[in-house]
Amino acid sequence: MRNIFFILFFIGFVSFAQEEEKEREQALDASKNLTYEGNKALSEDNFIDAEVDYRKAIAKSDENSAAPYNLANAYYNKETYSEAFGRYKQAGELATNKADKHNAYHNMGNVFMKRKEYQKAVEAYKEALRNDPKDEETRYNLALAKKMLEKEQEQNDQNQDNKDDQDKNEDQKDENEDKKDGDNKEENQDQDKKDEGDKGDEGDKNEEQKDENKEGEGDEKEEQKKQPDQGEGDKPEEQQQQPRPNQLSKQQVQNLLEAMQNEEKKVQEKIDAQKVKGVKVKNEKDW
Repeated sequence: MRNIFFILFFIGFVSFAQEEEKEREQALDASKNLTYEGNKALSEDNFIDAEVDYRKAIAKSDENSAAPYNLANAYYNKETYSEAFGRYKQAGELATNKADKHNAYHNMGNVFMKRKEYQKAVEAYKEALRNDPKDEETRYNLALAKKMLEKEQEQNDQNQDNKDDQDKNEDQKDENEDKKDGDNKEENQDQDKKDEGDKGDEGDKNEEQKDENKEGEGDEKEEQKKQPDQGEGDKPEEQQQQPRPNQLSKQQVQNLLEAMQNEEKKVQEKIDAQKVKGVKVKNEKDW
């Protein structure tokens, strides 16, 4: 009974494996047919139909490395290098023989050269030569990639030296400006000190002048104290206010007042005399 069960299980497993293998072969055949259709459309310069057929072929089977490789070539010719690199990489991973791997990595190196990624190009060409060491075209491309990489490094070093020189010049310029600012600051400080010294000397002179003026005023006051008090009319002629046009001088006013006072005195004497004459005297007869 156990043997019968084992035999039936083995027959079922073999049938399943055969059916799976048959489906795989059918998928691979369909993928190859679609690849062929893609090649035909591409030869007729119909890129859109070719791209569609290649994509269908890739989706049908993961054993057909020709479909992604041919699609990568179509992208490369269209200068769509990023898409081309992805499909070349896929083709190299799906390839089951060294010739297909060599072709995939060789063309990956070409993509890197177009993108001026020389270090990556060197690595791709080396991988291609590992799968086909005798390919002279790959070897030539590798030498060219190394030469371009060396030139790029020299240019980068030169640019770095130029940048260092520029930074050094900028630092020197900043240092010179700082030094110049420092010298100007010191010069301004010295000038300020000099101005303060001149101002101090001038202030001392002004103070001395003030002291001399105060001494002169003190002497003048002492001199005035020694002189007798004078009235407004007794001021020296140089200190009397000059009369304005059509205006009496103080002396004239004084003379006028004295004349008026004399006149009033005369009038008053006449009035007094009239009062005396006006007084009636009682006449008495002497009989």
